[in-house]
Amino acid sequence: MIAEASPDIDLDRTPRAILRRVFGYSAFRGLQEPAIEHILAGNDALVLMPTGGGKSICYQLPALARSGTAIIVSPLIALMDDQVAALRQLGILAGALHSDLDPADARATGRALDEGALDLLYVSPERLLLSGTLERLQRQRIALIAIDEAHCVSQWGHEFRPEYRLLACLPEHFPGVPRVALTATADPRTREDILRALAMDGARVFAASFHRPNLMIAAEPKAGETAQVDALLTRHPGEAGIVYCGSRAKTERMAAWLNNHGHPAVAFHAGLAPDVKRAAAARFRSGEALTVVATIAFGMGIDRPDVRFVAHLDMPDSPEAYYQQIGRAGRDGDPSETLLLYGGEDIARARYFLQTSAAPEEQKRAMRGRLEAMISLTETTECRTAALLRCFGEELGGPCGHCDMCASPVSTFDGTIEAQKVLSAVYRTGQRFGALHVVNVLLGKETEATVKWSHDQLPTWGIGADRSGDFWRGVIRQLIAKGALDVETGEYATICLVQDRARPILRGEERVMLRDDTPKPRDRQRGSPDRNSRVKPAAAEGLSAEGASLFDALRLWRSSEAKGQGVPPYVIFHDATLREIAAVRPGSLDDLGQVKGVGASKLGRYGAGVLEVIRQG
Repeated sequence: MIAEASPDIDLDRTPRAILRRVFGYSAFRGLQEPAIEHILAGNDALVLMPTGGGKSICYQLPALARSGTAIIVSPLIALMDDQVAALRQLGILAGALHSDLDPADARATGRALDEGALDLLYVSPERLLLSGTLERLQRQRIALIAIDEAHCVSQWGHEFRPEYRLLACLPEHFPGVPRVALTATADPRTREDILRALAMDGARVFAASFHRPNLMIAAEPKAGETAQVDALLTRHPGEAGIVYCGSRAKTERMAAWLNNHGHPAVAFHAGLAPDVKRAAAARFRSGEALTVVATIAFGMGIDRPDVRFVAHLDMPDSPEAYYQQIGRAGRDGDPSETLLLYGGEDIARARYFLQTSAAPEEQKRAMRGRLEAMISLTETTECRTAALLRCFGEELGGPCGHCDMCASPVSTFDGTIEAQKVLSAVYRTGQRFGALHVVNVLLGKETEATVKWSHDQLPTWGIGADRSGDFWRGVIRQLIAKGALDVETGEYATICLVQDRARPILRGEERVMLRDDTPKPRDRQRGSPDRNSRVKPAAAEGLSAEGASLFDALRLWRSSEAKGQGVPPYVIFHDATLREIAAVRPGSLDDLGQVKGVGASKLGRYGAGVLEVIRQG
């Protein structure tokens, strides 16, 4: 159903008036204002802003200020529905056309479009490019065309969709209509490809910093995945998060494990029945304190702002994919935590998949560069945030203060001799065994296998007995990352030498610097919680006991309102808005209207209810 526009929306179409009256904000953020002014002047733009940085305002506000209907190209149905629901809460006439739409809603949206009564229309690229859709839209006055998640255009991007490249034809059908492409994840090469593929060579690029100061970024070698994930979730009781896995089977195993250990969780992957996936997504959108254990098929279409943690149990294949996925945490700006677990087998498996890929050689070279950048990111000894931002062509200028490397720096040591011991053990055991067996040889540990194969008679037997098994597993992992060792997949994962990389090390011609991965206690500070502690829920930060109580009451009221309307709670008010209301306790509608995020439509719709909750509290 198309919502009626609020009569309270100011007819003054200046950007600042619309921002205040419709969206409830008194000032623009960062590059929003120059980008909006550029688009309002009828020009094309590429907008690069981090998740939570306010990209949507850059096309939503011009859509209201310009005459006609704005076309918003969006890749996922769930993303369209969330954004349409949020806009309708603001009193904006928004609709979507997609295959899952109820027939009555589809007809209502079509009528509103034909009557010129829609401010924004969300549509997938496939639906937009149908001849019937193009002909229908060409009969309307089009305010602008926004291409959201524009990294999908690029063949170098991590979520490439070939149909997006067909959008280059849009100027032929809508001459003179300004276009704006938007994304939160694009390295310099992807940016160039977006502009080229969309024939937007003359577009102005608005690139904000990709730095997300509210995200604690951490990576750890795998040392018992379930225990590491359990520790993460224990630090976030009653909060929502996402755990990414590399396979469908692993998502189901991990979700079952979490449920059995007191952490409500659901699995989500492309192989599940559609109704199961819809139910999982609905639970997550409802505001429930839930962990979704998923493949990368989940999250791109989720606008939930209060995701407090994102974990990766397998290494993504590029910094772009990694940044996109951790970007789903802390969209509301509140402190959130990310954790990447990685191991030597992850690295070797990713290299193997790339090597056997059927992609053209040029594309494989680009993919190989991204993969190696991701591997370097896991093993870095510098500020991890600075290393990540460098992948996007941005220099941070100093330590971030909110990553694991800043909270607990690691040192390096000359590990040439240790590397030689490992490489020799791998070679002398015939390059036919896994890491555990090689470690046992180094430790001089008698097992059925070491005795059976007479490896207790080798010169390398026990030459690493002065170190722990964890230490040697770390050396093996780092040698895999450096390309001196490889893992051959088959019935058993076996490690072998990469001759041209291993030979100089064995001959003493190449020095090998290794990370000292000896566990160290973490500082108990913001963004770096003690591993055994529970953090205070981010939503309640900065409130007095009385304010926290009112905040909880406002969240209960919001949940009831959302349930009654069948919409996610966050499209009514974000936690940040409720937190400010709880802190200032406005006593009138005028006072409430001064709170960030309370625009005219929401003030008229919810003002009396909010003031009643405050009065009762």
